[in-house]
Amino acid sequence: MSYQSSASSASVSISPIQQMVASCSGAIITSIFVTPLDVVKIRLQAQKTPFPKGKCFVYCNGLMDHICVCVNGNSRAWYKASNHFNGTVDAFIKIIRQEGIKSLWSGLPPTLVMAVPATVIYFTCYDQLCTALKARMTDHTQEAPLLAGGIARVGSATVISPLELIRTKLQSQKQSYRELTDCIRSAVEAEGWLSLWRGLGPTLLRDVPFSAMYWYNYERAKSFLCQHYNTSEPTIRISFLSGALSGSIAAIVTLPFDVVKTRRQVELGELQAKNLSCQGSTFKCMSRIVAEQGFSGLFVGFLPRLIKVAPACAIMISTYEFGKAFFAIASMHLGVWSWSRQSPELQTECQNGKER
Repeated sequence: MSYQSSASSASVSISPIQQMVASCSGAIITSIFVTPLDVVKIRLQAQKTPFPKGKCFVYCNGLMDHICVCVNGNSRAWYKASNHFNGTVDAFIKIIRQEGIKSLWSGLPPTLVMAVPATVIYFTCYDQLCTALKARMTDHTQEAPLLAGGIARVGSATVISPLELIRTKLQSQKQSYRELTDCIRSAVEAEGWLSLWRGLGPTLLRDVPFSAMYWYNYERAKSFLCQHYNTSEPTIRISFLSGALSGSIAAIVTLPFDVVKTRRQVELGELQAKNLSCQGSTFKCMSRIVAEQGFSGLFVGFLPRLIKVAPACAIMISTYEFGKAFFAIASMHLGVWSWSRQSPELQTECQNGKER
């Protein structure tokens, strides 16, 4: 099936369920390609600075960041560097040779339980919101992706944030579900319902500006490349290049927010793992980074973030667009097949009605 053939099916709208299936497929494919990069990064990080028990670190599967808690100090944990690595390529080779290729996807299944639903909510909401906003913002349709991207990210992050908190507690304390329920109930009684969204602030600080810029630049880049290649609908290459470019721009602009978010999330994760109250704020965290490292501290990790974000955005959006095109073409062919199954008398009657 040609991806570009979706041009003839542009007028065929797909259902939200089909959008959800397309985004789910894209999320799984993205995580399969991107996760090995982060597994190697964490192994190298653990080699440089060993993780003590209770220490938190950030794990990314290409879809979203997760806080992981070091629950033991032995070398059998997947995030422990069992060998000495002399760089990224050496780490890839040694992990595959000594632990098997499946080790490159260590830690992936538990995080997909939340990353895939979050991605499905995010992409489906974006498409629905963008279509609705374009219908209303007739004179400012180019700004619709900006608003839709930001709003969709707020919605998905708000839904997933309490689940991520529960996942961190389950991982760090090995509690039963009944014990976890009691723990959450006591936290709500002591600090209110907002305590379940404790890490939402730093997440929104980075993700909302990133999403707004990403979708705005993606739609503009896609339109420009479609005109450049003289095509009415994007090919896989156009979607891939547009996703990589827009993701890179958004990653560079929001890098200071990413540094603050990562530091704050690690601090919150370690406090929550020990059932300690979380003091301070995101602004204080930013001030502390500037005081300790200067303003350059807000731009640490520029290249690693770019290497991770650009391919993740490119793979996710190109597979998502391909999935939508597939369903659009399938719906069109199904409609043609249904029409051909109708009786000749009904076809003639419908045709005469159109001519009138």
